Amino acid sequence: MNKLLLATNNKGKLRELRAILADLPLEIIAPAEIGLDLNIPEDGVTYIENASSKALAFQRASGLNCLADDSGLEVEALGGAPGLHSARYSSKPGATDADRRAFLLKNLDGQPRPWKARFRATVAIANTNGNVQTTEGVCPGEIIPEERGTGGFGYDPIFLLPDLGLTMAELTEETKNRLSHRARAVQAARQILLSLIGYQL
Repeated sequence: MNKLLLATNNKGKLRELRAILADLPLEIIAPAEIGLDLNIPEDGVTYIENASSKALAFQRASGLNCLADDSGLEVEALGGAPGLHSARYSSKPGATDADRRAFLLKNLDGQPRPWKARFRATVAIANTNGNVQTTEGVCPGEIIPEERGTGGFGYDPIFLLPDLGLTMAELTEETKNRLSHRARAVQAARQILLSLIGYQL
């Protein structure tokens, strides 16, 4: 079985990525499963830079093909913020997902609705030769002022998919793993992953 290391310690991301990649002939590995503990600073100026640096760092440390992603929430009324800073978007250190959602809603208070937004994800795949290929996925929607749903993580409870009338946190795992920005980016990367497998065989 061909091995693919996921360059994240985020349990929510690991769960989603495992589900999205489940039908591929890959042994999906989390860093903790091979004793790898890396914390790569996300200091790039684009999602591609951040995803690529993580993929390369984990690939070099493990010797395995590696998949990394960088994603963010972009809200039109906030000029595209929090964007690259979505995971660190808060007024206080040690903030939780709930803190970040509350901070976002506070900053949107008084802005006319609908609060149009999009989730954006970039996936980077680093192969054992150190080459990196990237793909992108976007999921449009809007921010709502009340939290709904218990699934997902991050901003999912306040991110509404208008066509479905459901927040990302209200979707079944199967539906989310078909429609989300991360799912779309990974789906776009399937041929890259299959090429890696073909090369190794």
